[in-house]
Amino acid sequence: MIYLDNAATTYPKPPQVYRVWADAMRTYGANPGRAGYDFSSATSEAVYTARESCASLFGAQPENTIFTLNCTHALNLAIKGIAGKKSHYVISDLEHNAVLRPVHSATLKNGGSYSVFEVSTDDKVTLARAERAIRRDTAAVICTAASNVTGRRLPVKGLAEICRRHGVCFVVDGAQGAGALPLQLSDGINILCAAGHKGLYGPMGTGLLVTDGKYPLDTLMEGGTGSASESPLQPEFTPDRFESGTINTAGVIALGAGAQFVRTKTPSAILKHELELCRHFCEEARKIKGLVLYNDITQQNYHSYAPVVSFNLIGRHSSEVSDELGKRGFCLRGGLHCAPLAHRKLGTLDIGTVRFSPSVFTTHAEVLALLRELYRMASAHKA
Repeated sequence: MIYLDNAATTYPKPPQVYRVWADAMRTYGANPGRAGYDFSSATSEAVYTARESCASLFGAQPENTIFTLNCTHALNLAIKGIAGKKSHYVISDLEHNAVLRPVHSATLKNGGSYSVFEVSTDDKVTLARAERAIRRDTAAVICTAASNVTGRRLPVKGLAEICRRHGVCFVVDGAQGAGALPLQLSDGINILCAAGHKGLYGPMGTGLLVTDGKYPLDTLMEGGTGSASESPLQPEFTPDRFESGTINTAGVIALGAGAQFVRTKTPSAILKHELELCRHFCEEARKIKGLVLYNDITQQNYHSYAPVVSFNLIGRHSSEVSDELGKRGFCLRGGLHCAPLAHRKLGTLDIGTVRFSPSVFTTHAEVLALLRELYRMASAHKA
């Protein structure tokens, strides 16, 4: 099996993540923050160490680093937590349904609205369009750090500056950026949401919401936190305010190990390796007759992309191509990737695309094997 669907979830994980995950199930089995005995205290300390590791990756404070079930959970906390009556949101035309759907839902419930700005290949144009979409009643600008379909990066620092000038909360979906792209709260991001199981190399069922604390959020759920238990009100302080009930203890401890792996390897080194694989793929894929690239990564445009490439074989549906690849041992995802806005922009809403997404563990030999198979498939279809 050659796994090339790392934009969905990274596989394999670093060995230390597997080891820490398994050890945590045995060593840290008590409920963290719920008791004073040593077993519970040791578990609480392990969770806090993981929180520190994740926070440091994004320049956040540990107390403002909230563990969630996934990036979608974190985005719902941010989007619905910032909403007021008749709130207006601004999103890009590359957003995943994890942004589009909660924004749409929130506006239906609060009588608000949202605007969608078009992302250009020219960052200055993108920024101008985003700024024009902001209104006096805009509660937040929410955008992806990079498209999960084409890898196109958005000008996060420029968007952050626009939001600062207008006094608008800036929320970033880091699902395709965290762990590889240089995402820091100090760049002006107010709330960053991330998937633990993707570029942070943690297990599924983990995610993060990190905040600078400037914009208070309402809760999606309330319950036991192990703190302020005498009050019927949810605590105001983080992370307790957003971590009701027992967290995925072993999962977040393993996520801390994944974050530490990324910190040691460095996001810049990971990004360089993955983009080089994408460049190699694109360079050779251009030579295959009947293969269409929807983003072409070269050394000259590295700064514009995250390591994701979408393609199709002419005359075939993306799901058909990915299914055939799967039967031959290649794991790539075909379809709409839960991002209809991006596919509408590409003109592929009816057929989707096949997505190639390497990880830090992907090798050039694996990419060459995929290219040979695509050449064979394209030649056979033409014949």
